[in-house]
Amino acid sequence: MTLKELQGKKDGLLKQLGDLVTVLETENRELTAEEKETVDRIKTELQSVKEQIDASKQKADDNAALIRELRELTAGVRLPDPGNGGSAAGIAPPERGKTIGQQFLEAKAFRDWLQFVAPDGHVPEGGQLPASARISFNGLMAHAGFGAKTLVTGDADTSGGAFIQTDYTGIYEPLGRYALTVRDLVTVRQTQSDTVSFVRQTAQVTEAAPTAEANVTEYSGATGEVEGAKPEGAVAFEVVESTVKTIPVWIPVTKQALSDASQIRGIIDQELRADVQEELEDQILNGSGAGANFTGLTNTANVLIQAWDTDLLTTARKAKTALRTTGKSVPTAWLMNPEDFETLDLLTDEDGQFYYGGPQREGMRMLWGVPVVESDFVDQGTALLGDWRKAVIWDRQQATIAVSEHHSDFFTRNMVAIRCELRAAFGVIRPTAFIEVAMESGS
Repeated sequence: MTLKELQGKKDGLLKQLGDLVTVLETENRELTAEEKETVDRIKTELQSVKEQIDASKQKADDNAALIRELRELTAGVRLPDPGNGGSAAGIAPPERGKTIGQQFLEAKAFRDWLQFVAPDGHVPEGGQLPASARISFNGLMAHAGFGAKTLVTGDADTSGGAFIQTDYTGIYEPLGRYALTVRDLVTVRQTQSDTVSFVRQTAQVTEAAPTAEANVTEYSGATGEVEGAKPEGAVAFEVVESTVKTIPVWIPVTKQALSDASQIRGIIDQELRADVQEELEDQILNGSGAGANFTGLTNTANVLIQAWDTDLLTTARKAKTALRTTGKSVPTAWLMNPEDFETLDLLTDEDGQFYYGGPQREGMRMLWGVPVVESDFVDQGTALLGDWRKAVIWDRQQATIAVSEHHSDFFTRNMVAIRCELRAAFGVIRPTAFIEVAMESGS
């Protein structure tokens, strides 16, 4: 294994330990028995890899010192070149079926030179080596029995291409993921139960009125009598229950893949976590409420609606007014699909000037004084404006990774299942603090 490969393996092992530490800190717990075994294995592998890295570096240093010594001894000297124009440097006329690469490696002059500069069989990287004897091939010239000339090319494995080695960079570039923005807007709390209950007000006191002072002890209704009775108010509430839902995903992996590719475990963990977190954001906004789905914001009863009115800016301003007057709420953010956000940015006045400053505009975009946040989980054509503090996520278990071979016949097939899941509940504690806004005519 090369020094670069050893370093990559070391980085992968350290990444595994880092991921485990993150999980422990997030869940505020101790190592499980299985995790302790994993930590011990990684520490053992790390020690072995470090020793190999040190040995590889020492060997490279020794070889470099040897080359410097040989360079001093052989300064200005070339190994003999027979120059007889025939089968030079100890190479016989090539046999039919042998490639140029095979002929070169089997040439006595090349083997003598290799033994001279690298007696241990290892040719160090970098530095200047003594030139080898010139090796010519009858097969490259027209002569009896071999026909036309042969071109040495780097494109063919049977020619110069046989000496090309692939440079494995270790670079891994994943496919893109949607940006997660919704969780940063809503209120996040913790729960230790599988059911979350909260009280939502459905009617508020609206009966207050000015009242004159009583002027009689017992009110009979006679002219001039003032009863002075104060108006009685009424208020109503409802209890809302939200059950904790589980969002999982898993993937099968062979133990050999985990052992041979040190980076694969970290890649899988990252992919699984990203997948469940994307699904959580989608559920917060669009969950249907059926079965194991959240009741998402857009499917929550009593969320206000703003229809399209004249143009986008007019509609947006009326939505803000409706939220303030009907919903009695002050919005904290707009949530828009990227395509609608683009439409907003490209709005121009009658002179063709951008309303929002054009492409050189810096800083957060605002629409009628309220920050705009993009989300790929909002349907194009509809925006959400609201006081996002009135939507709550209750974390029961944040995204965690578990590994097991006890699935189906995985034990006998030397495979493991890597699973990621999170558990959470969601609720809108005041639906009228949000309004769905049509961003285009007919939506």
